[in-house]
Amino acid sequence: MAGIAESVKSVRFRRERRASWDELEALVSRIEKRGLASLSTEQLTRLPVLHRGVLSSLSVARSISLDRNLLDYLESLTARSYFCVYGTRRPLLETIADFFLRRFPARVRRFRWHVALSAFFLAAGVLAGFLLTRADPDRYYAFVTEEMAQGRDPTASTEELAEVLGSGDEDQEGALTAFASFLFTHNSRVGMLCFSLGFAAGLPVFYLLLTNGLVLGAMAALYADRGLAVEFWGWILPHGLTELFAVVLCGAAGLVIAQGLLFPARHGRLANLALQGRAAGQLVLGGVVLLAIAALIEGYFRQLVQAEVVRYSLALVTAAGWILYFTLLPRERTP
Repeated sequence: MAGIAESVKSVRFRRERRASWDELEALVSRIEKRGLASLSTEQLTRLPVLHRGVLSSLSVARSISLDRNLLDYLESLTARSYFCVYGTRRPLLETIADFFLRRFPARVRRFRWHVALSAFFLAAGVLAGFLLTRADPDRYYAFVTEEMAQGRDPTASTEELAEVLGSGDEDQEGALTAFASFLFTHNSRVGMLCFSLGFAAGLPVFYLLLTNGLVLGAMAALYADRGLAVEFWGWILPHGLTELFAVVLCGAAGLVIAQGLLFPARHGRLANLALQGRAAGQLVLGGVVLLAIAALIEGYFRQLVQAEVVRYSLALVTAAGWILYFTLLPRERTP
């Protein structure tokens, strides 16, 4: 009778916990066959939780003296999962390569609608700033602060505006470098604010994207009024495409955070925020790298090239490169 009672107890114990054991065994088998990189972010998050769960089951099984077969199974599963959780350490270069070749582009594709909405508000700001300033040049001062303008305002002569964009003179080159650095710092600050203010239901994110677009649109209108639109965009686009897309990604990350707070779905609000926060953080990390790439293009290419054809060619190559990068690279694996 004691043996029958023990068997019934083991069956009941298995039935109550079998689902989590099966889930853990499936993940461990996947890692053993294809490596840790084969798991999605959500699966990697679940792995240590399931491991701790099976450890608890093993401890309980030992304490109530369940049958030997069950104990052997749990001991084997905990040993295999322990190695997966604590025994694998990926080399730094492999981790970096995995992020940029798989996880980052996959995150951008996953949150493509957040990225599209962020880009829409930035583009809407550029268009509004351009049209409003063309209609009334005095509105330029409402969009562009004196610190940002640094003398590039409606009172500047056409020659002064043109010299800043195309002259090889050292004094003008120094002024352009300072102006470009200011724009880079400004866009970086806007990007970080977009991400951090996602916690405020996302509304400040829309405001920041819109106002940042107004600044660029107003400047574009100023140069267009002087017949310098081609020169202005030739200066902006080579590095600006990458820089502005980084801002868009940070804005999208802020919207992901906002969605996690407002629509927690089946998870609790805090749990959902933790899940979405990790994914949004990867967008921001990629955005920071894009800002660094934009800074390199701005710091070296702009200093060496004055020909508009070459500038626009680089802008086209950059745009095509990012499109291919985010659409063709291997996708993040799913279960």
